[in-house]
Amino acid sequence: MPPEFNELAELLPVNRERSFAAPLRLGVISDTHINPRGGRRLPLEVLDLFERFEVDLLFHAGDANCEDVLERLAQIAPLIAVPGNNENGFLQRALPERVTVTIGPHRVGLIHGHQGTSARQTAHEAFQGKVDLAIYGHSHVPKIEKIGDTVYFNPGSATDRRWNEHHGVGIIDFTEEKFSPELILYARPEHLENVKP
Repeated sequence: MPPEFNELAELLPVNRERSFAAPLRLGVISDTHINPRGGRRLPLEVLDLFERFEVDLLFHAGDANCEDVLERLAQIAPLIAVPGNNENGFLQRALPERVTVTIGPHRVGLIHGHQGTSARQTAHEAFQGKVDLAIYGHSHVPKIEKIGDTVYFNPGSATDRRWNEHHGVGIIDFTEEKFSPELILYARPEHLENVKP
């Protein structure tokens, strides 16, 4: 972690706690790619979904691109974020490359995934055998899979589906006994209005 991290992190609404009690509902978002001067916006329907589901904590798995996105998400719930490869220079310096937290007895890792040959492989190399759940982004491909004892979760992109059929975000419920990851996929943001907790 660079020495200036603590000083820069104070300027962001990013939660620095690393231990949380269960039960807990986690909202997961990634690859929002919002540039202040660009035309893309974070869909209000995504924000409304996280509020409607009453998430207790939010993860952003990188490529927010600007702090405005993180500030808006942090108004909903405490936020933990890592940088992607498209962040502005401030976020690249202020956010840790990877984060590990505990939620109840469960170990959870967060990384963007751009550091290796593929996002999936990067997450695997970073967290296999070290966490129960590894959350990553970068590929824009929504995916849940289990390799060994670790579940890998990529919510996809909330705003840029590229060649994929759907946009995506995630909801993960934690109890002391287990965690239950769910992908919420949508072709258009207004489809989220029909998703019930």
